[in-house]
Amino acid sequence: MSKLEEEIQSRKTFAIISHPDAGKTTLTEKLLYFGGAIHEAGTVKGKKNTKHATSDWMEIEKQRGISVTSSVMEFHYKDHQINILDTPGHEDFSEDTYRTLTAADSATMLIDAAKGVEAQTKKLFKVCSMRGIPIFTFINKLDRQGRDPFELMEEMENLLGIRSYPMNWPIGMGMDFYGIYDRHSKKVELYNADNPSHVEIKQTIGPDDPMLDEIIDPSLLSQFREEMELLDVAGDPYDEPKIKNGELTPVFFGSAISNFGVQNFLEHFLNLAPTPVGRDSDQGFIEPVQKTFSGFVFKIQANMNPKHRDRIAFLRITSGKYTQGMQVNHVRLNKTMRLAQPTQFLAQDRNIVKEAYAGDIIGLYDPGTFRIGDTLADGSDFQFDEMPHFSPEHFAAISVKDAMKHKSFEKGLQQLTEEGAVQLFQTYNKYPEQQIIGVVGVLQFEVMEYRLKNEYNADIRLEKLPFSIARWVNGEPEELETFKKRQKNLALDRDGRIVALFDNEFQMNMTKDKYPKLTFYENSYMK
Repeated sequence: MSKLEEEIQSRKTFAIISHPDAGKTTLTEKLLYFGGAIHEAGTVKGKKNTKHATSDWMEIEKQRGISVTSSVMEFHYKDHQINILDTPGHEDFSEDTYRTLTAADSATMLIDAAKGVEAQTKKLFKVCSMRGIPIFTFINKLDRQGRDPFELMEEMENLLGIRSYPMNWPIGMGMDFYGIYDRHSKKVELYNADNPSHVEIKQTIGPDDPMLDEIIDPSLLSQFREEMELLDVAGDPYDEPKIKNGELTPVFFGSAISNFGVQNFLEHFLNLAPTPVGRDSDQGFIEPVQKTFSGFVFKIQANMNPKHRDRIAFLRITSGKYTQGMQVNHVRLNKTMRLAQPTQFLAQDRNIVKEAYAGDIIGLYDPGTFRIGDTLADGSDFQFDEMPHFSPEHFAAISVKDAMKHKSFEKGLQQLTEEGAVQLFQTYNKYPEQQIIGVVGVLQFEVMEYRLKNEYNADIRLEKLPFSIARWVNGEPEELETFKKRQKNLALDRDGRIVALFDNEFQMNMTKDKYPKLTFYENSYMK
């Protein structure tokens, strides 16, 4: 292998997806801890003197104890460079999460052992399965009483449509949690409630090893052996091609907060997870090991450092190698630009990158040049497939309270729109014209209000609107013109495309029946 191939093969880039409170930020912290990236894991919620989670940097995140923006973290573990996309678990931040998944090559799905598959997990899983990426499952909080593991696996199949193969299996649960049995290495990892981070590992010859009789309660051991037999006879067989195609999910059990089972997961994950995957472009598939550098912008975040009022574009390198100061083509603008000081991240901490490879995520200082979905390529003019926008579900008319602050208000609104934090619409055929904000979840209004006030010194007025569905409209020109004249509640998106806003599905279906020559699209790219 060449040096380029070696470096790319060592990369693993994945996202962690879950419902709120399943323990996602905690799991992220423990992975960073094992990689030596942090020396002390923070707590997500706690007293004033406790540390905040390393992956939460925005003030509102610290106040609420939730992740509201996607963080990017990179660290080394053994011979691997690992890039974690820590996506927001909160249901109100799903569009940012959806977009971030386009930069990942695999996903780790975190499930609370007591709650099972929850609403947000289903939404995020759907986006992953549409891309056919491998999904690894970590069933968390085994040190608390939860649901039967077989029941959880059956629920995953029924609700998500994916079969599962347990890589390890719990012995007991909650107060009776003894540990996990690794089905591949035939090792038992014993849980110590008094000192969870101290893991005693014992090699066995299998579930029937007499040595287990000496260390595990007889009734729990008997149940464990029955379950092992059932898995071997009736469970899905281990199938690596199906895992790589996202048709079979390897399942791991553990407790992230107790640091138990996380290293077992990490070791198996690094063996099974894919190395960087290429992407489709308008000139064919772009392979990671191509010598030519290329990448795409999947996220823009302003004011990560409030003291410097900066704006960072997150770029996923898709092929080749980045070297400091290299010149690339900004394809949309047809402009050559120099990448002077890209950074890599551990939440607030940044390091200037001298070189990076396909699979890595780098942050580019953005003076307003980038949009989500932009392609950068070394001497080429191909463009990667467009980034999806998702239909907002909540809408509000927005205006600034103080007319003197109008300029900073407009600047802030433009930046938040370009970041993808909100979608901005302008009313069509309605006077006076009105600006409308569309978001996937209602808490995004609060974040927008907070950021406009704190970062742009603009107090806003929000008036909630009754709409719950947006559809981009196209079709036969004559019927489209009639539609634009007669239909109420139309708007233009930031690129001037017609969008119809509806209160409910019944209203939308009535309109579809009335205009059969028009097509109503769920996203802005008419797909």
